[in-house]
Order: sequence, then structure tokens, then C-alpha cells
Amino acid sequence: MKMPIAVASPLLALLGLGLSGAASAQDAAAAAVEINHGDVAWMLTSTMLVILMVIPGLALFYGGLARSKNMLSVLMQVFVIFSLITVLWALYGYSLAFAGEGTFIGSLDKIFLKGVTVDSLSGALPEYVFIAFQSTFAAITCALIVGAFAERMKFSAVLLFTVLWFTFSYLPMAHMVWSPGGLLFEDGALDFAGGTVVHINAGIAGLIGAYLVGKRIGFGKEALTPHSLTLTMVGASLLWVGWFGFNAGSALGATSGAALAFINTILATGAATLSWITVEALFKSRPSMLGAASGAVAGLVAVTPAAGFVGPMGAIVMGLIAGAICVWGVGGLKRLLKVDDAFDVFGVHGVGGIVGAILTGVFAAPFLGGTGAADFSIASQVWIQAKSIVLTIVWSGVVSLVAYKLVDLIVGLRVPEDEERQGLDTTSHGETAYHH
Repeated sequence: MKMPIAVASPLLALLGLGLSGAASAQDAAAAAVEINHGDVAWMLTSTMLVILMVIPGLALFYGGLARSKNMLSVLMQVFVIFSLITVLWALYGYSLAFAGEGTFIGSLDKIFLKGVTVDSLSGALPEYVFIAFQSTFAAITCALIVGAFAERMKFSAVLLFTVLWFTFSYLPMAHMVWSPGGLLFEDGALDFAGGTVVHINAGIAGLIGAYLVGKRIGFGKEALTPHSLTLTMVGASLLWVGWFGFNAGSALGATSGAALAFINTILATGAATLSWITVEALFKSRPSMLGAASGAVAGLVAVTPAAGFVGPMGAIVMGLIAGAICVWGVGGLKRLLKVDDAFDVFGVHGVGGIVGAILTGVFAAPFLGGTGAADFSIASQVWIQAKSIVLTIVWSGVVSLVAYKLVDLIVGLRVPEDEERQGLDTTSHGETAYHH
């Protein structure tokens, strides 16, 4: 995630030194980095687009997949997690993720945003812009997890787990992948906008949560069908729109790299949608709206690590592959795992993230239209990508397991059976989504 830097004219710098002598050397150095207002405007817009992904995008996507008696509980979890994580990000998250050059975690040099002012820069951006943008990534990653254990986990347990997992899984992964000095950053892992940090990380946490919280009452015996695929489609559409901020915003400026990420986000998503419904038509006799929406999200997930590194044709191929594999992820693989991952967090985000991370190492090759260097080696890069995937799975897996166990000891993970049967809207929040 390199930041664009505009260098002032050498002639102007020379004139400045000549007029005021050595004392102006510091001024000349400061002038070497100029804030591009177009970049700032794009990054503020991208930040708002990622917020749109979470609230209302992800909230409606998940809410539509829930049964009507649990609709508000899902909306509440996503909404409050967003609120919680953005505050924690400012208090200590940003510092641990992006301050310092540790191998696994940053430092507390910028705790409570210490030392950050309106004049502070992060590369060529006002530092507040970068902080705000990255806060939305942390928030959506934590919110993604709730889809796995939806309809049966205590609200207090959701929030406590979120704090623990954000602190000990998200922050180290963000530092390792995106911050200079981080283990995977220095290893050369390619993750443009969060294939490992966001999707695999959240997918593993969701999978373990689904196992530990247990299956919903009636799972495998009765139809636990979505109550509103209309809202799910609206949510998926908002996710797609917001994802342009997620991917193209990760260029950290209004640049040609942002343009590449933008078009790739269109193409991979469209290709994955077509791929998913084609597989459905071939093996299930008819394509579904849920399949189209799920395919779109699978394409978005897969292109996330690749968005600024692959060419448009590579993005299309990645989407086609991801769409087909993720159909298996939410079907055959889910049955093999014997898990009640309610909204297929692992099947789409975990599996799609793994597919995208691996294929980034392939399609970043310049002879396949990617932006890799002339001496780019697919074998070497895929090996680096594979190592980053394994580390993410192990790190998130261990942290998640410990965090769920701690939460279970402190407040308990699951609501009582009678509350689950009645629905979490009324039992946890005293409200109902619909009045009949």
C-alpha cells in the first residue's frame, strides 16, 4: 500500500536555498511532499464507500438471510460492531497496526492518536484520512464474522469476542501484511486490499465460532430459510458499490492504480456471478437470486488481494474460478465439515479469500497482464502467497479458539434454548422487525 508522493521542482528548491540559505533546507524538505487535493477527495469518498459496505450493505445482506425473528439482532450486531471498532481503532488499534516496525505487531507510539494533528501526513495524505480509511477495514472484518454464528449467540458474547479478536488477530495481521517491518510485508506477500487480513482472517474466525457455538436448533431437520432475499440482494448491491472504495481506495490516491482496481472490481464480480449461476443451472437445474448475490460477493472477495496487481482479463478469470469453487465451498465443503455456518462466512470469505490470494500470485505476472516486475516468478510468488495464507489460518485459528473459550467462561456464548426458539429480536433487544 504505497503512498503517492509529489516531488517539488528541483529548481524551486534550489532557489529557496539560495534565497534564505541553509535555514530553509527544512522548508524545502517539507515542500517535497505536497498534498494532492484530488487524492484526498477520493480517499474521503472511498472511506464513505466502505462505511456503505458495512452499514447498510453487510447488515442488509446478512439480515435478509436470517429468519424474520432474528432480523434486528443481525442488524444490531453489525451496526454496534462498526461503532465499537472505529472507536477502538482510534484509541489503540491504529497505533498497533501502523506505528513502529515490529515483525508481528506495531507499537503504542500513537496510542490515543498521540502526536497526530491536522498537519500530520501519512505519505502524501493527511494522516487523519488514512486513519479513517483503515478504521473501516477493521470494522467490516470484525462484522463479517457474525454471519457464521448468527441467530444463536449472546449479544454480550458477540461484543466481547469482537474486542478480543480485533486486538489479537486483526491488528497483528494488518501490521504483518501492510506495515513496513511486518513479517509478510517484508516477505513480499501481495495483498492489495485484504485477502488475508480481512477475508481469510474473518472466515477462519467464523468457522471456529460456528463449531464452538454449535448448530442452530432444527439445523438439518427443518428449513432455516432466508426471510427476505429482496433485502439480501439490496445488501449485495450495496456491498458491490461500496467495494470500489475498498479496492480502488487501497491505491491511496486518485491514480492509475485506482483505475485498475476499479475496473477489476467490476469484472471479477460480474464473472463470478455468471460462474456461480451457471454451476447452479448445471447441477441444481435452475439459477437462483441467492446464488447470483453470493457469486457477486465471492468475486469481490477473490479480487480483493489482486485488485491493483492483475490485469482486467486476469480479473475475469479469477472471478470465473472463484464463483465455481465457492459454490462448492457453501455446499459440498460445508457438508464435509458438518458445520452450521449460518450465512456461509467461511464458504465465501474464507474459501474465496484463499482462492484470490493464490491466484494473485499467478495473474500478477506481467505476461498475463499483471503489474509484476519483468523478472516476476509465478512459482516464487505463489509460494509466498501460500505461506501468508497458512500463517493467517493458524494465527486467526489460535486467537479465535482462545477468544471464544474465554468469552464462554466469562458470559457464555449461546442464548438459552427458549430464547433461541422465540427469536433474538425480542429476547435480546425487546423489538421486532415486522408487525403482523
